[in-house]
Amino acid sequence: MSKTDTDTSRDREDLGAAGSQLSTAPQEETSAPPALGVIGWARWFWRQLTSMRVALLLLLLLSLGAIPGSLIPQTGADATKVEDFRAAHKTLAPVYDKLGLFHVYSSVWFSAIYILLFVSLIGCIIPRTWQFVGQLRGRPPAAPKRLTRLPAYTTWRTEADPERVREAALALLKKRRFRAHVAGDAVAAEKGYLREVGNLVFHIALIVLLVAFASGQLYKSDGNVLMVEGDGFANTLPMYDDFKSGSLFETDDLVPFSFDLKDFKGTYEASGPNKGTPRTYEARIRYSVGAYGKEKSTTVKVNEPLEINDSKVYLVSHGYAPVVTVRDGKGTVVFHAPVPLLPLDGNVSSQGVVKVMDGYRDAKGKKEQLGFQSFFVPTFDARSGTMLSQFPALLNPLLAVNAYHGDLGVDSGIPQSVYQMDKKHMTAFKDAKGRLLKKLLKPGDTLTLPNGAGSITFDKDIKEWAGFEIVQEPGGGWALGGAAAAILGLAGSLFIQRRRVWVRAVTGPDGVTVVEMAGLGRSESAKVPEELGDLAGILYDQAPGAPGADDASESPVVPAEGAEK
Repeated sequence: MSKTDTDTSRDREDLGAAGSQLSTAPQEETSAPPALGVIGWARWFWRQLTSMRVALLLLLLLSLGAIPGSLIPQTGADATKVEDFRAAHKTLAPVYDKLGLFHVYSSVWFSAIYILLFVSLIGCIIPRTWQFVGQLRGRPPAAPKRLTRLPAYTTWRTEADPERVREAALALLKKRRFRAHVAGDAVAAEKGYLREVGNLVFHIALIVLLVAFASGQLYKSDGNVLMVEGDGFANTLPMYDDFKSGSLFETDDLVPFSFDLKDFKGTYEASGPNKGTPRTYEARIRYSVGAYGKEKSTTVKVNEPLEINDSKVYLVSHGYAPVVTVRDGKGTVVFHAPVPLLPLDGNVSSQGVVKVMDGYRDAKGKKEQLGFQSFFVPTFDARSGTMLSQFPALLNPLLAVNAYHGDLGVDSGIPQSVYQMDKKHMTAFKDAKGRLLKKLLKPGDTLTLPNGAGSITFDKDIKEWAGFEIVQEPGGGWALGGAAAAILGLAGSLFIQRRRVWVRAVTGPDGVTVVEMAGLGRSESAKVPEELGDLAGILYDQAPGAPGADDASESPVVPAEGAEK
């Protein structure tokens, strides 16, 4: 054994309880093969799992595991994008499927990391909390025999009585918010317990975050609904156009509320480099909570959702819904409604389909269905040479339509998009020259179908629609509180110093009182010598040096004998 190791061992023996850990962190033990047997292996595994090294490793793995969940399309978020990815990457997609990368957050490997981190944190917090409670109930340890072994040390001689010095030291340390008491011939004091509180708060906050995240994923719901001005919505499953939820979510968990879309308002930059950029994007609604709740008016804007209990109503999209009227050959109205069209670009050039599924008969009285492919531009400019909108506002609206008749296939039981038309059993109407019948309609114009088949009119009333995303994710408040607590706890553990101070006053062989002061911090921080020097200066004023005392003994705080420099 070297001389340095011998000195270190002797220092620990001299310090005793005074040199014990100034934190509740479990001491890392050197990994060694466990003893044979199940119990030995279990103890070794538990010791490794609850170590700080493994906890940090699991936290790193959890962060790395979330990366593919952000970069790769997820089935729970957008199944359509996942299918598109599979179609575009025939070789890579099967590998991703085996690795569970299309559903990262519910995969076996991500769940295993998540659960292990959860257990590791709990296994770390319980003993630390118990140890910290014991520290709070106890008193600062008595002074070691040799204070000169401590990192910060100073001494002087005084004519004041030892009892008087200790009383002055006790009062001074308590005034500085130290926990202090007289132990034998010395005053023992300790400060900075909030550092350990910060550590515990940080770890507990991580558990709160994990629980909030898990509950949010298991009990969440996310649905979309498209509403034309004047439409109403009740928060029930059949009212959604698209809906997905966590594995433990039940329809009874939906927050009971309803709302009506009164109108949508959008204004845009009229000129300059940002021409066409939205300036105002807001939906005015009236809503009520519960079956008999009082109606209230509010405005939902982008990034300013309506919050109702655990639900948030976001405004996510916007478009136009031209009002069209379809008549049969006898002039009877068989369809009259706004038709939401799907925007294709930033200037809201839109396309869609008008489907007349019931009530129509052709000139011979035969039941048929009609379909009109539609293309709409809110601002048409003939000088552009294209059927594309030049501005997103309704400055010069134009609706292009062509017509089909036959069977739309909506009764086959196979779901189909409201923006597309299945033409397998549809026949196009032709004009007098045998070409596809089509026409550009301004508001108020009518396209007459051949052979007395009826007509379609583009009414002057053009409505707007708004798309809402309704998210219900319980635990959001807990997650926010946990994040705030984690930041505060981390700040406390970083900036608050845990330290101990001892003041010993004894009568020397010559009858003069010898005062020794020493300090010990959790880490080698420059604040311990500085703070000890400040305390020593105040105490020196109350117990000044004896006449003729050696000047060297009254020097400022210096590193003690044997301390690292």
